[in-house]
Amino acid sequence: MYAGAVVVPLIVGPAIGMTAEQLTYLISIDLFCCGVASLLQVVGGKYFGIKLPILLGCAFQAVGPMIAIGKTSGITAIYGAIIVSGIVVFILAQFMDKIVKFFPPVVTGSVVTIIGASLISAAFGDITGTANTPGYASGTNLLLATITFVSIVIMNKFFKGYLKMISILLSLILGTVVASFMGLVDYSVVGKASWFHMVHPFRFGAPTFHISAILSMVLVGIVSMIESTGVFFALGDIVGKKIEGKDVKLGLRSEGLAQVIGGIFQAFPYTTYSQNVGLVALTGVKSRKVVFSACVIIMALGLLPKVAALTTIIPNPVLGGAMIPMFGMVVASGVRQLAQVDFNRIENMFIIASSIAIGVGISIAPDVLSKLPESIRLILGSGIVSGSIVAIVLNLVFNGLKGQETKKVKQEKAQLAS
Repeated sequence: MYAGAVVVPLIVGPAIGMTAEQLTYLISIDLFCCGVASLLQVVGGKYFGIKLPILLGCAFQAVGPMIAIGKTSGITAIYGAIIVSGIVVFILAQFMDKIVKFFPPVVTGSVVTIIGASLISAAFGDITGTANTPGYASGTNLLLATITFVSIVIMNKFFKGYLKMISILLSLILGTVVASFMGLVDYSVVGKASWFHMVHPFRFGAPTFHISAILSMVLVGIVSMIESTGVFFALGDIVGKKIEGKDVKLGLRSEGLAQVIGGIFQAFPYTTYSQNVGLVALTGVKSRKVVFSACVIIMALGLLPKVAALTTIIPNPVLGGAMIPMFGMVVASGVRQLAQVDFNRIENMFIIASSIAIGVGISIAPDVLSKLPESIRLILGSGIVSGSIVAIVLNLVFNGLKGQETKKVKQEKAQLAS
């Protein structure tokens, strides 16, 4: 989770024009809020918190929408959208059983695939650099990106357990060390950073609210709710706790609160990390006290700017090399969800093909909507929103509210029948 908490601001911050000082604060506040968000789930209360050994981090599918919002509407619009999305998630938690009908795997898989595909250009943008500047698309940049990427491949092949899980973080360290020997790392930002600071709300300005930005983040929030529900049940099986409907509602309410907190302190929207399920199963550590201690450590790190500043020295080509498999994993996650879809029905293939083509197409060529009225552009200007709307509408047209049985359900029924 720490690797994700560090890498996400390193991707989003530079993409929306943050300075080194702002980026240092963003990393710090992200770590602090990760701890707070996790405590909401672990400790819980009467009306929120599933009380499982869970860690929360930034929803990675939110990276693309946040970058798009920041570039078009400004950084304050990101946090306005996150706050509203958190409130919506908190409210929708009560009606999750009704909402999920609109988001079968054919829809959620298409949405996640669109998000991942839209992000890949950002990875290669970091590798090449800015056009008409020294070092643009240089062999040095390509070499650093290749070293970082290949190191991730090697670590995932030969490492096991914890080391394998932090392969992204280790590759970033390795790439930065190589770049340092090449004289491409600037350590001055670490020296300038203070040893301690306090977090405070609305550091980057009062939130602003834009309909397209809000729709993007709400869609991300709903997809995260569906994924988190699956994580709750999987983790419940491992720790021996029977998860019921009320538990899911408590857990999703916490995620809504976590998003609101992320928006107020101007960090990120937070969701349950599915990697945590594998780690609990692998280590056999099921105690909430352990996770509580981890949350305290993470929050303490968030109060130490020098720790955050140390991560900002990573050169862009190194970051780009690590982003390729990370963003590719978002696409793979979407494909995994689509694997549940019955591809024997041409209607499902049409839904997937149309939504992904339109979503990615608008992300690549946003000028296609430039002649439309501004009110329409505000809603459809985001490829993620456009593609999601197409997927939802076409699914209703072809499959209706009842949807179609997934291949897994069909297989289970066939086994029962036999």
